[in-house]
Amino acid sequence: MYHFDNLIDGVWQQGEAGEFSTYDPSDTSRQIATYSKCSESQLNTACQAAVKAQKTWWRMTHTERLSVLKQYLTRLEENRENLTKAASLEQGKIHPESNGELTKALNEARAMLRESYQVQTQPMSAQKPSTINTIMRRPRGVIAAITPWNFPILTPMRKIIPALVFGNAMILKPAEVTPAVACLLVDAGVGIFPDGLLQLVNGEGRGIGEALITHKAVTGVTFTGSVDVGKRIMQLASQNLTEVSLELGGKNAVIINDTDNLDDCLNQVVGAAYACSGQRCTAISRILVAPSLYSPVIEGLKVRLNKVVIGNGFVPETTMGPLSTVNQRHKVLSMVEEAKKQGARVVAQGPALTPAQQEQGYFVSPVVLEVDETMDIAGSEVFGPVITLQKYDDFEHALTILNNVSYGLTSALFSNDNRLVQRFIMESESGMLHINHGTVPDDHMPFGGIKDSGVGAYSVGASAANFYTTEHAVYNKFQ
Repeated sequence: MYHFDNLIDGVWQQGEAGEFSTYDPSDTSRQIATYSKCSESQLNTACQAAVKAQKTWWRMTHTERLSVLKQYLTRLEENRENLTKAASLEQGKIHPESNGELTKALNEARAMLRESYQVQTQPMSAQKPSTINTIMRRPRGVIAAITPWNFPILTPMRKIIPALVFGNAMILKPAEVTPAVACLLVDAGVGIFPDGLLQLVNGEGRGIGEALITHKAVTGVTFTGSVDVGKRIMQLASQNLTEVSLELGGKNAVIINDTDNLDDCLNQVVGAAYACSGQRCTAISRILVAPSLYSPVIEGLKVRLNKVVIGNGFVPETTMGPLSTVNQRHKVLSMVEEAKKQGARVVAQGPALTPAQQEQGYFVSPVVLEVDETMDIAGSEVFGPVITLQKYDDFEHALTILNNVSYGLTSALFSNDNRLVQRFIMESESGMLHINHGTVPDDHMPFGGIKDSGVGAYSVGASAANFYTTEHAVYNKFQ
């Protein structure tokens, strides 16, 4: 069993605001870890340390910072087994998914280090004689990072690496459901980074999280999570006019219009829908199908759901673990039942749960529901192993259904018709668009959404600098 405190100014300090525990979502009788909660007094100390460390870190050259960060990534790779084990224990995902999550986190981190070379002073023309004009970027300062429970490795790393490579300090507040990996991630930086550069505080979002967001020392807040919490964070950050980067929910659809290989198409769709038991903001949760492919798609989904093996994430045969919390399990099951009352029809489903799975863990069997646009579930984020299925009349109808939600994170189209592909590219109201493949993003491409799916600069890739740095116009008149 793990125990973690709060990493403040390079030292793990016992929190002064009580304790909390985490439990195995596949067997809730099994305690995984205990944590001490950070007090506001300790948070003040952390913020002071962050301000001091950031000044030291920024004075280093870009090349020096890169060298230190490469050491850090090497240490994480060396700790692969500990990191991935902690992720699966607390979050519940199958261990191969945790391994893949760490691999992607490291790949994205290295891509971000390469991208940072492109952020440099830009010369501009001058209207005045004997003057050199430039546009330069400087670190934003102290970044507060609030991270969710579904990707406890990848999401913190998406914030830590760009923040640090551009010269900032960071204070991380992980979700109370899965803090162990975040604690291991920041602990790996002890002895590599200056004390106070990368710190971690544990506790509730409504408590220490809100105190962190509104602290005067914090100059940027990056958050990944639900729309409601994102709105709350934006409201709190506005008190100090603090810059925010919010990555929020999704109700992501794939249009299956035509394909030369329906098996490959469905493999990608099902993989994108049910990885992490559907607890992904980029999960495909809506399938919109052309009439000619509707019956073959249903049959293909039945075959794939029949092969799902539900269980503990460390059992090699398992292909789907539990949901992460009792509240999430209740929400998913309630939304499915309400959809049935509104007329939804089950067209495919996974294996029945065993009595032990029903009693001991937060398991939910995957399901595909045939729905129409009037049903609540057709437009609401489920965040579980649930797909809704709709048949469309023509491509115009498909685009209407696609965009008729409040979210705009990611979308996909399977088609060989270039005319339809171009319409999709121009008209899909999503931050990320995929043609003829699932919704897994590349390591160097911007990650984010529009509408209710995000506010502020996208993370990953070139756009990350827009949040983690500030822009300055310099007029240098020489004698």
